[in-house]
Amino acid sequence: MKPLRQHQGVAVPLLRINIDTDAIIPSREMKRVSKKGLGQGLFAGWRYRYEGDEKVGPEPEFALNQPAYAGASILLAGANFGCGSSREHAVWALAEYGFRVLVAPSFGSIFRNNCIRNGLLPVTLPAEQVETLADSLQPDPQQRRIKVDLEARVIETADGRTLEFSIDEAARKTLLDGLDAIEVTLRHDDAIQAFKAADRQRRAWASLWPE
Repeated sequence: MKPLRQHQGVAVPLLRINIDTDAIIPSREMKRVSKKGLGQGLFAGWRYRYEGDEKVGPEPEFALNQPAYAGASILLAGANFGCGSSREHAVWALAEYGFRVLVAPSFGSIFRNNCIRNGLLPVTLPAEQVETLADSLQPDPQQRRIKVDLEARVIETADGRTLEFSIDEAARKTLLDGLDAIEVTLRHDDAIQAFKAADRQRRAWASLWPE
């Protein structure tokens, strides 16, 4: 996982509330056995026009299809973002599209944990502050960039104001170090090996640890 300390990028507002994981990536878009290609299905129900079940082109009114938000890597969302089913594909799709930071008043709890485990920073801010961020975006595409500093726990709006946010230290360290759950566990490998060795001595008759 790539460490995340500071990030600056184009922010795109999608301030609808209760955007669930099926809206983030509909089940019909989950046809692959790997993460690769899931970004194409991100927000597919809103991002594309359909005739029946067939995509016939992009929906021009949807934010991600507008030139001003090309290359967006920060998503501003409404409350309860990522609610619904626990599908991790929603996070994979956001990450593959290019998002690194999500800002919302609240997140689905499982979705939030999946974000952290996959290198996406979920920032929780009051709704009025998320709206402040959205309002700070300028008509000029070059002025739609927001700065996020995880080390200092601050966000700088597109017009230069600063907003503070909080995040639990375990999640913050995971993102700062760029570690997934397995890598976090392996950091304790010496202690794990010592425990296994001591347990073999203490309970040799019951030990299941491989030599």
